[in-house]
Amino acid sequence: MPSGIARAVIASVATCLIVQAAPSQTVGGDDLNAPSTALDIPADVTMFGKRDPNVRKATALVNGEVITETDIEQRLALVVLANGGKVSAEETDRLRLQVLRNLIDETLQIQEAAAKDIRVPKAELDENFARVAANFRYSPEGFAKYLSEHGSSERSIKRQIEGEVAWNRLLRREVQPFVNVSEDEVTAIMDRLKASKGKDEFHVGEIYLSATPETTQQVQANGEQIMEQIRKGGSFQAYARQYSEASTAAVGGDLGWVRPAQLPDALASAVQQLEVGQVVGPIPIPGGFSILYLVDKRQVLTADPRDSVLSLKQLAIDFPPGTTPAQAQQKANAFGEALSKLQGCGAVSELAKGLGATVVENDIVARNLPPQLQSVLLAMQVGEATPPFGSATEGVRALILCGRDDPQDAGSPSFDQIMSQMEEDRVNKRARTYLRDLRRDAVIDYN
Repeated sequence: MPSGIARAVIASVATCLIVQAAPSQTVGGDDLNAPSTALDIPADVTMFGKRDPNVRKATALVNGEVITETDIEQRLALVVLANGGKVSAEETDRLRLQVLRNLIDETLQIQEAAAKDIRVPKAELDENFARVAANFRYSPEGFAKYLSEHGSSERSIKRQIEGEVAWNRLLRREVQPFVNVSEDEVTAIMDRLKASKGKDEFHVGEIYLSATPETTQQVQANGEQIMEQIRKGGSFQAYARQYSEASTAAVGGDLGWVRPAQLPDALASAVQQLEVGQVVGPIPIPGGFSILYLVDKRQVLTADPRDSVLSLKQLAIDFPPGTTPAQAQQKANAFGEALSKLQGCGAVSELAKGLGATVVENDIVARNLPPQLQSVLLAMQVGEATPPFGSATEGVRALILCGRDDPQDAGSPSFDQIMSQMEEDRVNKRARTYLRDLRRDAVIDYN
């Protein structure tokens, strides 16, 4: 099984479907000070004791519909898989509570969709499940077996798919037709984009935790625990799906590309200090706390050098078993000296014969290379070679730049693209209010 499935199975369910979300914590939003969307689950809930997983005992009734302990444990197993199985006992207990909250929300969404005569056919669920399985090179049967072996089930993922698809269709029918964006608003956005050309923008992930004055300390402590788990290797996307109260939770907390001016001041300041791949938080903002993850950064409407397509040749020399670090360094030095005399890509094959090296050719987008190689290669001229790199166990390598196709300047998004994004943003804000109303009206009994 590829390691990616364990870390991405939760996020994959959303990305394999058509579920979309828009930024929730942008300046000017009408939802910053909204009350928490998390249900007020009693602190003394004790239904998570160690019981026979085959016993389907009710732990909550949502408008008469049963959520069993098996449902909770199987969904929890997906979260644990997404975090590589590295979840402490204390963290597991906290995740159980959050999983129950999510299952309650999911049940309310499916019930509301059904009340509006919106149902997801079994054939469509099977098709979407097969798509998720195929993404990770499994047949549906093999994927179902893998999930079962790790404490989850095909049924648990299909239930999650059903909730997301049904809710998305409900929003498209009951909310989206009543959301309007004027041409003047779109034109104003386009003008601001053009005026911002060359300025930094950031691809950001967010986990938003709402708080009231009474719950501030508790929510901050919860945010610090989430940060600790992410630093230990936990999946940001998985924690965003389980804990974030923003509309972007369904897509792993992905805010998309934003500029600092679109964010609250505290978040704008924090994101500009991050390096790609770093996480920061919990950061106090109006209405709660945010944890930010910097996925990438670029300049507005400006070509990114990392999008250049590089034509590369790789020279590789493998070391025999037992090579010491000193011997590896000596061979690397000799390799580097030979590379310094290289006269263009046409001489690579001859050099490889003299060194006993192998040659591999490939075209690759610069951003897909390790960061330390990106900066080196983008500063090189055609025909030049990188310094040798590698290890005593893996051998020594070097890349020779044989060609470079620079990207064109990024064009401004179209009028229709901007209008669509603004409409999605407003739909998602209304969706949060819709779900809060469903929670307030629901009859929920805890076992």
